Amino acid sequence: MRMRNDLQPTPGAPARQGAEGKEFLFTQSDFERVRRLIYDRAGIALGDGKQEMVYSRLSRRLRLLHLGTFEAYLRLLEADAGGSEWEQFTNALTTNLTSFFREAHHFPVLAEHVKAQGGPIEIWCCASSTGEEPYSLAITLCEAFGTLTPPARILATDIDTQVLAKAESGVYSLERVSDMSPERLKRFFLRGKGPQAGYVRLRPELRRLISFKPLNLLDDRWALKGPFDAVFCRNVMIYFDKPTQGQILSRLAPLLKPSGLLFAGHSENLSFVTRDFSLIGKTVYQLSQAARS
Repeated sequence: MRMRNDLQPTPGAPARQGAEGKEFLFTQSDFERVRRLIYDRAGIALGDGKQEMVYSRLSRRLRLLHLGTFEAYLRLLEADAGGSEWEQFTNALTTNLTSFFREAHHFPVLAEHVKAQGGPIEIWCCASSTGEEPYSLAITLCEAFGTLTPPARILATDIDTQVLAKAESGVYSLERVSDMSPERLKRFFLRGKGPQAGYVRLRPELRRLISFKPLNLLDDRWALKGPFDAVFCRNVMIYFDKPTQGQILSRLAPLLKPSGLLFAGHSENLSFVTRDFSLIGKTVYQLSQAARS
């Protein structure tokens, strides 16, 4: 990326020290600008207590770009609305906490649902992160249909391009799969040898079930097609304010089949946000009668 000369520190000059001896000056005004920029860009609503998180994650970008202050970094962003640094900015402020079969009660519900529907099955995973969730979906589909080639496709999207690359590789440390049963490990994973010892990789049959694509839920247009038999939108809404949640859910509704299921996170209650969905199980929703008609 080409940077404007006035945004670069003088060679050899030390960075301005912030409060409490921090490496970079980071004011309350800087924090409010970050909050506004990430909200406008990705709809993420950062709480008042996220200053330290923002400082820690974005200071890495300042070091890499040889910038002395957050004010200079934010001027760089605002001066180049279509620049590649926006992707790095968004990636840095995106939280990617995930694991295989997280919130395990959802997967038997999905298995019974897809068996009742038959095929072909289409599923959208809205926040795939590093891939544990879509691969858990793929394993569930294989087990439900009793084959490594079930009549199903999974679309896995995320705003963070770095985690998507990790997800597409399908490679994980043994620690990441330590809670999985030996039967599942043997059937769905290949154990690494030599330089890859201590790692496993999803079998190619499972990786072929999934398409990984970048997607910002705040984009005016979503480059995808429904209808879907199930949408996993778990632990996503907690990052948005109520108006943004309502807008996203209203766009999700037409993408579900009439019998389709929407899976939400354990701390997300969508009943207070939308009338398009009705709760039918533990954080499992279906289109309301009004939305179907």
